[in-house]
Amino acid sequence: MVAGSVGAGDSFGGYRAQLVETLRGKGVRDLAVLHAVQQVPRHLFIPQAVRHRAYEDSALPIGAGQTISQPYVQARSIELARLGGHERVLEIGTGSGYQTALLSLVAESVFSVERVPALAQQAREALQSLGLRNVTVLVGDGTLGWRPFAPYDAILVAAASPNVPEPLVDQLAPGGRLIIPLGSRESQELTLVRRTADGIQTSVVADVRFVPLLGEFGFRGS
Repeated sequence: MVAGSVGAGDSFGGYRAQLVETLRGKGVRDLAVLHAVQQVPRHLFIPQAVRHRAYEDSALPIGAGQTISQPYVQARSIELARLGGHERVLEIGTGSGYQTALLSLVAESVFSVERVPALAQQAREALQSLGLRNVTVLVGDGTLGWRPFAPYDAILVAAASPNVPEPLVDQLAPGGRLIIPLGSRESQELTLVRRTADGIQTSVVADVRFVPLLGEFGFRGS
């Protein structure tokens, strides 16, 4: 894990503290997750045109038809993964890299897959600027996962799928947790998938709205 220099020396600490209190008020209780939100400068992962809204609890456009998700949804998703700092995590949909940065502070290593090359490069640059060394970003079809580094203790999918991509289930470690929005392009349910000794178990967490997960085991087309 990386700590200390992240979020230090900027003038947005007060805004991050307010965001932490907002998330706490909405029910986020994991102290490590809240600490990560306090540390990571979200404004560095937001396009300049909407940077003044960086610490609102809302989704924002990041280009290429993609969005950075609402901080509450990201914090809740990470909380559902129940990370203790020693896990290997797979993230599908790097986007701007903000959730990737949060994960890097609460897990041992993060492997993130992004379909759009320009977004992947921007995310790499932002993550490197913060000195985060336990993160690797790959350009590719996220529905295929990232098999060379499997199995993963947790998999977080930041785009909506009509079903759980089979390769992701295959790459989930025993006892692992997969958090994914499932449903149509218009509406979905954030779903927790667990690999237990009795098989795969799923439970619905909340109604959400994400961009579609495109790929061989997701939605087809643009």
